[in-house]
Amino acid sequence: MKKILEIILNRKIVVPIIIIIVAILIYVIIHKVIKKAFSIKTRNIRVDSRRQKTMVGLIDNISKYFIAVIALLMILDVYGIDTKSLLASLGVVSLVAGLALQDMLKDIIAGAGIIFEDQFDIGDVVTIGDFKGTVTYLGIKSTRLTAYTGEVLVIANRNIDRVINHTLQNNISIIDVEVAYSSNLDKVKEVLNNVLDDFTKELNITEPATLCGVEELGESGILMRVIFGSNYNDRYSYERILREKIKKAFDENDIEIPFPQVVVHNGE
Repeated sequence: MKKILEIILNRKIVVPIIIIIVAILIYVIIHKVIKKAFSIKTRNIRVDSRRQKTMVGLIDNISKYFIAVIALLMILDVYGIDTKSLLASLGVVSLVAGLALQDMLKDIIAGAGIIFEDQFDIGDVVTIGDFKGTVTYLGIKSTRLTAYTGEVLVIANRNIDRVINHTLQNNISIIDVEVAYSSNLDKVKEVLNNVLDDFTKELNITEPATLCGVEELGESGILMRVIFGSNYNDRYSYERILREKIKKAFDENDIEIPFPQVVVHNGE
């Protein structure tokens, strides 16, 4: 029993366990404080949720590694290892390791640049190279994209040199509708404007739907152009809704959407 107590109360066993527990508690506290800090209102403006997730994830990673290194040094000190000499000797080792870890350092620097330049955040839809997807993870070393079909791209931050961000600003949708040459343009414009007014009121459109007018005199009909603004996530569903509304309105008002036509002249 005495030996068991001596083992339990052994400094080299108890102190490292305490250090690990304290390190975990500190990490949890820092994580909660950071998350809370990014969720509060600053001058009545709430931090964007995507930006919040990105910054919290980055700081969370950095604090986790920093706390782990400090805890490891303290544990080594408990076992009698001279951490000061160890850190001094790491100067030469770090030079060698630095050469070997150049790519990792490039990833970290590139990741910091992406975040502080606000190139994209978690939740944004971006195109990197020929891959288009939603940013599901942005770390200090790599970025992860998920396509709408389920494919996942994991790319090192240093390899991200050209990005198209589809959600940074509102998207403009362009819808072209053809009507027959026999159609009354004044009536077509009236019907389209009524549809667009209802469409704008019904849905959360960032820029009201507008009829631009005659875009082209085509081979089979007159091309009318309509535009509206929305966020990227709603863009395609809104376009489908508007096309359906236009088709129903044209049917109700006997406005013909022409089929491709070919005029054949008799040689006589």
